[in-house]
Amino acid sequence: MNKTVLLLLGFMVTSSCHKKPTATTQEMFFENLSSLCGQVFTGASTYPDDPDHDFAGKILVASFSECSADEIRVKFEVGEDRSRTWIVSKSQQGLLLKHDHRHADGTPDEITNYGGWANDAGTPWQQYFAADQETAALIPAASTNVWMLQYEPQSQTLTYDLKRHDKPRYQAQLHPKK
Repeated sequence: MNKTVLLLLGFMVTSSCHKKPTATTQEMFFENLSSLCGQVFTGASTYPDDPDHDFAGKILVASFSECSADEIRVKFEVGEDRSRTWIVSKSQQGLLLKHDHRHADGTPDEITNYGGWANDAGTPWQQYFAADQETAALIPAASTNVWMLQYEPQSQTLTYDLKRHDKPRYQAQLHPKK
């Protein structure tokens, strides 16, 4: 082979190795969720329909308050209770959802930092997070938990859902605050 052909083949191989990889579904979800930064959503619990549930009849507020290239923090208020923050972080292992619970003075609650890793069942607008080992150790009953976060752009509905043992346990739907 002559030098020109070898140089051309080398360029083609090098070029194909440097193509930008296609974004994964989890990366697309993170980008879509990041687009909500600065927005505030309000809503209510949609399941269970139990007047004795802790969140029954309370206004829910999700504030996309802090966003960076690798982390989205959503402050989640239940009525007057401002102790909760959802944290979605991006790493080499994928997306991780954690629930940060704090006392009014800012100290961590005894039950905090539970959640899990996104599985392969998600879409660019919806992800499922299966309980991790830290959660199973902290709350053994929650070892089968799967949390779902979804944003439906047409209806502008943010849905937070929890299943345990593959059965519905909790769901909330929120819409942009007007």
